[in-house]
Amino acid sequence: MSLLLLLLLLLLIHFITPSSQASIRNLLEARGLPGGLFPDNVESYNLDEKTGELQVKLQNPCFARFENRVYFDSVIRANLSYGGLVGLEGLTQEELFLWLPVKGIAVKDPSSGLVLFDIGVAHKQISRSLFEDPPVCYPPGSIMEKIEKSKMDIQLKR
Repeated sequence: MSLLLLLLLLLLIHFITPSSQASIRNLLEARGLPGGLFPDNVESYNLDEKTGELQVKLQNPCFARFENRVYFDSVIRANLSYGGLVGLEGLTQEELFLWLPVKGIAVKDPSSGLVLFDIGVAHKQISRSLFEDPPVCYPPGSIMEKIEKSKMDIQLKR
């Protein structure tokens, strides 16, 4: 009987505990950032409230698309403050066939509807609407990642 109660308790905890994706989304939104900055395969995250250091672990490294293709390492680190992720590590973005590290992400003016990506050589402005939902992320070499790359190549040729 006690084993049955234990199993029921564990099942209940599983269903009432928010998923990592939902909780990272809530964390970002509470800090003035769009909730869909991290992909749909977030496994866990850790935030040091004193230093603001955020570490996000994914199930696997993967490719996704916002405006352009992006690559997420299996671990992404940054310092989280209101409206920004600075000192970002583990995220790169494709720009004209070059993969550039994203060093920071910021929302300077929420009313502008823009998210700023610091890619080192420039600050890129991207519509906030692209970050409403977490992007679908495809592991390197997967058929879906190849299809997404083909779509991008076709768009560039037009």
